[in-house]
Amino acid sequence: MCGPAMFPAGPRWPRVRVLQVLWALLAVLLASRRLCAIKDFEECTWQVVLNEFKRVGENGASDRFFEQELVDTVGNLFHMLVDSPIDPSEKYLGFPYYLKINYSCEQKHSEDLVRMGHLTGLKPVVLVTFQSPVNFYRWKIEQLQIQMEAAPFRSKESCMAEEVCSMSWYTPMPIKNGSVVMRVDVSSNGLGTFIPDERFQVNINGFLKRNQDNNIQFTVGDELFNLMPQYFVGISSRPLWHTVDQSPVLILGGIPNEKYVLMTDTSFKDFSLVELSIDSCWVGSFYCPQSGFTATIYDTVATESTLFIRQNQLVYYFTGTYTTLYERNRGSGSWVRVLASECIKKLCPVYFHSNGSEYIMALTTGKHEGFVHFGTIKDGQVSFEMLPRQWSVCEQMGVTTCSIIWSDYIAGEYTLLLLVESEYENASKRFQVASYNTASDDLELLYRIPEFIPEARGLEFLMILGTESYTNTVMAPKGISCNPYNHLIFIWGNFLLQSSNKKNFIYLADFPKELSIKYMTRSFRGAVAIVTETEEIWYLLEGSYRVYRLFPSKGWKVHISLQLMQQSSLYASNETMLTLFYEGSKLYQLVYLMNNQKGQLVKRLMPVEQLLMYQQHTSHYDLDRKGGYLMLSFTNFCPFSVMRLRNLPGPQRYTRQERYRARPPRVLERSGFHNENSLAIYQGLIYYLLWLHSVYDKPYADPVHDPTWRWWEKNKQDQDYYFFLASNWRSAGGVFIEMDSYEKIYNLKSAYELPERIFLDKGTEYSFAIFLSAQSHSFRTMAELGTVFQLHSQVDVGVVLADPGCIEASVKQEVLINRNAVLFSITLKDKKVCYDQGISGHHLMKSSMTVNVVGSSGLCFQETHEGARMQGNLMVPVFIGCPPGKRLAFDITYTLEYSRLKNKHYFDCVQVDPEMPCFLFRDSVCPVPSPASFTVLLRPPLCALPPHSSAHRLPTLFPPASHFPPSRSSASQARLISSSRLNPLQPHSFLPLLLDSRFGDRRLRQFPGQLRAAGGGWRAHTGHTQGLQQGRNLPLQQPLGQDQQPYLDHEDQKDHQRLSLPHHVP
Repeated sequence: MCGPAMFPAGPRWPRVRVLQVLWALLAVLLASRRLCAIKDFEECTWQVVLNEFKRVGENGASDRFFEQELVDTVGNLFHMLVDSPIDPSEKYLGFPYYLKINYSCEQKHSEDLVRMGHLTGLKPVVLVTFQSPVNFYRWKIEQLQIQMEAAPFRSKESCMAEEVCSMSWYTPMPIKNGSVVMRVDVSSNGLGTFIPDERFQVNINGFLKRNQDNNIQFTVGDELFNLMPQYFVGISSRPLWHTVDQSPVLILGGIPNEKYVLMTDTSFKDFSLVELSIDSCWVGSFYCPQSGFTATIYDTVATESTLFIRQNQLVYYFTGTYTTLYERNRGSGSWVRVLASECIKKLCPVYFHSNGSEYIMALTTGKHEGFVHFGTIKDGQVSFEMLPRQWSVCEQMGVTTCSIIWSDYIAGEYTLLLLVESEYENASKRFQVASYNTASDDLELLYRIPEFIPEARGLEFLMILGTESYTNTVMAPKGISCNPYNHLIFIWGNFLLQSSNKKNFIYLADFPKELSIKYMTRSFRGAVAIVTETEEIWYLLEGSYRVYRLFPSKGWKVHISLQLMQQSSLYASNETMLTLFYEGSKLYQLVYLMNNQKGQLVKRLMPVEQLLMYQQHTSHYDLDRKGGYLMLSFTNFCPFSVMRLRNLPGPQRYTRQERYRARPPRVLERSGFHNENSLAIYQGLIYYLLWLHSVYDKPYADPVHDPTWRWWEKNKQDQDYYFFLASNWRSAGGVFIEMDSYEKIYNLKSAYELPERIFLDKGTEYSFAIFLSAQSHSFRTMAELGTVFQLHSQVDVGVVLADPGCIEASVKQEVLINRNAVLFSITLKDKKVCYDQGISGHHLMKSSMTVNVVGSSGLCFQETHEGARMQGNLMVPVFIGCPPGKRLAFDITYTLEYSRLKNKHYFDCVQVDPEMPCFLFRDSVCPVPSPASFTVLLRPPLCALPPHSSAHRLPTLFPPASHFPPSRSSASQARLISSSRLNPLQPHSFLPLLLDSRFGDRRLRQFPGQLRAAGGGWRAHTGHTQGLQQGRNLPLQQPLGQDQQPYLDHEDQKDHQRLSLPHHVP
């Protein structure tokens, strides 16, 4: 503890109160180490708001993010920057918003803190991550980030001080086409006050507009500013449904007897109460019986561009105004009613997009019972199809009456999982799980759910085989859920069934049969939270069999007692939970608090790790007498004491992350504060940097892989001159633009944790190591026949692969006896079996790898300055297929020039795409390799000449210099052995060479018929001209045929060694 413990004196307390005080004392003992550490630094947090271009420097200004058009207000400033490295003739634009950054600490004035931070050298570093779009057919898939350093700016308010009274930091808030969801991570530069990193959701709200009075209002209804307690107190919680990582605006209904919903574009950091402008009609008929009418909005689903609601049996949708997503405005003017002639009883969400679209399902009753209305959302356009297309589910299952209770869509398999309740002639009801394939229109019965709940007999789980005994409690299924990464399926109701293959199910006996699950929320990273009809909260780690009750629990009593003692504003004695949801891997609650007759709606973190730790120690402790004292000791069930990740590779090659760094221009002012002009120039520089990136982002490789190179290529030699002007305070416009401040980062280091995702393709390997410090007595010696005694560890690691037929893992154990530790080296490898014939980044297969330390689930925790963190369970999503960023490695400009020169004509494509030209099959096409991907390889056309019998004159891969245009001639020649006749390589025989050094990639990827590494040389594949259809045009990105298999030609084993083409065949 931090100080000596004081014990109350007096008569003996009742036993119940002793136990309650003991729980609180245990919590204090457990938290004492962390409390002592907190004394070393103050608890400070970042504060981020949006400011419009014209409101920079105003105190208290905060704007909503709905403007999406670039502003032309910075161009004139760049014309004044003479003797600067930029080109004034280029077009520079600005973004409509800035990010305003401050920070606050407990019980301290924010203005004083920010001023102190500035004087001590503190500068916020902002990392903006753009979410890839849903429709990858319209927008290119990329994992793009830009890291910016914030610029200090004095407030415009009157100030009596000589230098500054109040100030803030500002960075541009960039936007890009195809992205409406942005993640903003704010961190410190390491100087001044310690402030933990913090993440903010800054999304575009396409459901706002300006009215005639220039005020901002909602397009879906009227905003209400009075949150009455009767709207929230005592109501039932409901799930928050949306497309994962793609929905900029979230919507939550369920307010009794009102057309009200909660809307947010910051993941409930702030929110609005909106009364929807819908007609609220009620259509009752003989096929759609309704016991009554209510204005309550029952089901709400948010997608990238569209919101869906259900009121009674009616379904509406509203498409937002997102000019960054569509070529033209497709926003709705009012709510659109769909499925008007149907009686809809429930909406079911689809959490993941696929094939460039998002999906939603509507379950019907009445005349179309046994059908599912399957909705597709693409570019804001909504369409529904009734499935199955011919016979209903009831007819195909051979029952008189059935009802679809729940549906879940597995996009990668084009499969609907249906939870069906069937009624037979003898009035008995049974539940089945069926699978419907949307492509083949086939229905398959997967599993018959037992009629009664099994008798577990004290076991944690039970495999359902049909031979077990059952209780008298009837199974009442309510829903089904599938994780597309690990393929783990849950069927839930007053029970919990788990399966990884849709056929064999395991009954999880820890969940009591007396409760009934209302909804589940999944992180899709290995964690599941459960909410029951009585508002209890349970927790489960996927792949394990223990189910933990978080609320109410002993751990919750300890936690709430400590929070009330600290007078936390996030807790109250009277509170109502509205929803429970995951944001990344963290679990959050949206709670309505009542304090002194005043209500408050807050978003707070659900401290899962802290609750489990409190619960573990309040249930397992010992009081041992040592002399005249009682000593309190805890039982540690964790099999290790410390867990660390080691030998993690650079993340960019596997995550396909591209990151740019940008710093504000230096201002020629002694105080270092920026003005409006320098911030506007910063805007223009960020815009031009992203514009260069978009110009470079083509399907084929550029001669120079760094897009910033062409920005400074003509001015790099004058860098010292520009620095001389700035150091003598002579730079035009009062700013100095450093060319080295705008660059692309290629050597990102791992953050000592597994990445958010991994892309594997054609034999790629991902390796890392886990270091475990074992508890005492964790080693034993074992004698094996014919060997000496060997040391074995009782700490074991298991690796679970979602698709072992596609990827494989190897684990190597090394016992470090002198450190009482074990090192597990794990390698994950693609087996070159599973892939699709799509373009780079398209149609990737979802999979996952889960690493589990045996016996650690829910028992191992690590204390950090941000709180407790669970250890022992790691899950990383794996995407199999051609990853984003792979590009054709040849010079398209010179290829077209040479082809046009040689063939005397150019054939236009049927579907014109300026970045994917076409060629005639009857013409010879000589693709020119790009020096961006090779060191020695120059620019001769890649054409094959016939072999010669003379051993002294080997056939050449490249024609001699006389065959080249004068401007491109080269003496460099490489050799090729070919058994084919005299023909240049045809388009499909060459394309695509996929290599991209942006991610540290050093591999050549080629299709059959291309150049192939053999014996140290490069050889033409025989039969490379077979299968050509004369007179047909062929796009450069021609997909493979059914009988063709891509293969890996070369893997560079050294990180810094670049590929080069051999000049001669040995």
